[in-house]
Amino acid sequence: MEKTIQIYSDGACSGNPGPGGWAAVVIFPEGRLLELGGGERSTTNNRMEMAAAIAALSRVADRPEPVKLYTDSGLLINGIKGWIHGWKRKGWLTASGEPVANRDLWEKLDALAQDRKGRLAWGHVKGHAGHEINERCDAIAVAFSKGQHPKLHDGHAVGCGYSLLEPGEEHLHKPAPKSGPRAAKPKGPAVYLSLVGGRLERHATWDQCRVRVHGVAGAKFKKVHSAEEEREALKQWGAA
Repeated sequence: MEKTIQIYSDGACSGNPGPGGWAAVVIFPEGRLLELGGGERSTTNNRMEMAAAIAALSRVADRPEPVKLYTDSGLLINGIKGWIHGWKRKGWLTASGEPVANRDLWEKLDALAQDRKGRLAWGHVKGHAGHEINERCDAIAVAFSKGQHPKLHDGHAVGCGYSLLEPGEEHLHKPAPKSGPRAAKPKGPAVYLSLVGGRLERHATWDQCRVRVHGVAGAKFKKVHSAEEEREALKQWGAA
């Protein structure tokens, strides 16, 4: 199975416009972790969110692996996955006929996405929801927005100072629930699964699960609501 490059990006701005900063964490399949960051004295939060994604994707442009980029920016997710197609058809005009804001950055981001077409996926994480890499990106971006220059890690992923676990369901934005006669049946109580060293445990709370998997290389975890979901998770992990 081909391994994936994971990217986390974030932007920050004090005032809008105002001094801003951007940050990204890139995790390579070979176990290397690279932190990126920068800032501008007069910018906007949206430009910093896009600048972070552009910088990270540019840094891995020569890598063949698929990429998964996580951001907490709804504008970035909606823009690159949906709105941009209409903007380009209309000559970079919005539905109301106004010029698209930050077109220069959207064009750069679109070019990078097109170069990796079919090998770039986007994940929408919740901001300040406790995911450590997202929180690290926020800290770097805020520091640069204040004119500071934090020390950025470039080396082994293990030992970088924070957990490398992928976002769990509690960290991700979910589609709005369906309504009407075909709505999904209510789910049962949540159980958190953890797989460490080939040994499976079940936990009643995320905090209990987190204690077991935090900082453990190769650890897996998932929240499930039924025996069927548990079987599916174990199957995905090769532990069924």
